[in-house]
Amino acid sequence: MKLLMHICCANCALYPVRTMSSRGMEITGYWFNPNIHPYTEYGSRLDALKKLQAAWGLLVEYEDFYGLKEYVRNVAGNEDNRCVYCYTVRLEKTAQKAKDMAADAFTTSLLVSPYQKFEMIAEIGRKMQEKYSVEFYREDFRAGFNEGRRMSKEMGLYRQKYCGCIYSEMERYCEKKKLQITNDKP
Repeated sequence: MKLLMHICCANCALYPVRTMSSRGMEITGYWFNPNIHPYTEYGSRLDALKKLQAAWGLLVEYEDFYGLKEYVRNVAGNEDNRCVYCYTVRLEKTAQKAKDMAADAFTTSLLVSPYQKFEMIAEIGRKMQEKYSVEFYREDFRAGFNEGRRMSKEMGLYRQKYCGCIYSEMERYCEKKKLQITNDKP
């Protein structure tokens, strides 16, 4: 099977790539993450993927687009539902790319993280499958999340501390410091 895998970060790619490669799947990675902010975080994750690519000889296609303005325009005022936009924009671009490459299927490394909304990702993937006539490969890789983290640490890859968007960064650090997150104006 020729598979295009959207890669959100090197850490999340490790376990699924290793698992699917061991089954004989021909995997090409695809970097498209206009949701990752700030730019320093975007760059750190991109560099980690390039390091993994070199270490494993992984084929990766890059859509190097830092989409802060587009992301904020599309989620501002609806921040609590931002994940729908985030998953949709990335999976749609991946499905389009998979169709253009004549891949048998597409998937995403997001399916490994227990912090992601697995069923939402699967449903959006199914919709993109219908729209682009390319199979969405749905596999629950979450059981391998800690194995991927271990591998990442051993490889010295950058390991992020939040999902990727500016809102997840805020939630992670405000929660850690027990700061109140509010929409009220001072």
